[in-house]
Amino acid sequence: MDTGTHVVMGLSLGGLATLDPTIANDPLLPTSIMIATIIGSQAPDFDTVLKLRNNAVYIRNHRGITHSLPALFIWPLLITGGIVAFTPETNWPLVLLWSFIAVVLHVFVDIFNSYGTQALRPISNKWIALGVINIFDPFIFFSHLAAFALWAFGAAAGPTFFVLYLLLVLYYSWRVAEKKKVDKHAKRLHPDATHVFVSPSIRWNQWHLVIRTPELLYVAESRDNKIEYFEQYSFDPIPDIPVISAARRDPNLAAFLSFSPTYRWEVEEKGELTEVRFVDLRYRSKGHYPFVAIVQLTKELEIVSSYTGWVFSEETLQKKLNVVTE
Repeated sequence: MDTGTHVVMGLSLGGLATLDPTIANDPLLPTSIMIATIIGSQAPDFDTVLKLRNNAVYIRNHRGITHSLPALFIWPLLITGGIVAFTPETNWPLVLLWSFIAVVLHVFVDIFNSYGTQALRPISNKWIALGVINIFDPFIFFSHLAAFALWAFGAAAGPTFFVLYLLLVLYYSWRVAEKKKVDKHAKRLHPDATHVFVSPSIRWNQWHLVIRTPELLYVAESRDNKIEYFEQYSFDPIPDIPVISAARRDPNLAAFLSFSPTYRWEVEEKGELTEVRFVDLRYRSKGHYPFVAIVQLTKELEIVSSYTGWVFSEETLQKKLNVVTE
């Protein structure tokens, strides 16, 4: 989820914790636990600092080790240790418990969007992405704000946030059911489909679709349970040819391929350079596919420039590549 949603979830967990009389009746503990849940709700995303290196490192590693099984225990220990260092008299087992709940909730909700996490690492490095909730979901965010407003006007924090979380359980269950309906509809229309990639949008009634058959890739949208087709491409597995093999050694393209499950590729001669381009088909927006990987090579297959990430115009992409092609 986005940073704002993780922040409001951390705040709501701090309020929910006051259902425990031990916490509610302690003069210090509610503050310690609120700090713990806020930090815990953000901690797995501290790897965002990898953006300072480059997009390839960020894409390949974000939501990886920091969202892994060991991290579920390491983050709470670090957070609790920091809090106890400043307030040694606090009830550290409860701080540890709620730190753990905050970290687990962060990783759990991230599984439900189309980016996913490596939540089972080191048992498995597979990316788990259920594609049910958009990276920013207005209902989740604004329902938290509504609960905060009730709290500010005098409602008891614990019961208020308990009702909020019951509501969110129902909401997530409904979204899972809606995605299954879209998936089944696509498979009825394409019984030969080998894969159906369903991604949520910010609207409840709209889903992005990529349908893969043995021969074709269909880019479509499901809106109000009706599927509209935009483009179709031949499904061509990546060939074992020298220019592609050379391009795949580039970190940017390697990061793209580690992240994207469905894409199209093309090779184009541009003067003295050969350009290898991969385009993720899941994120079509206004007729444009913004998530790409580009590698430019010489005739001798030496890589001179590359890029992976989000770009919304060809002009911007060429500036990022910083190579003048003829």
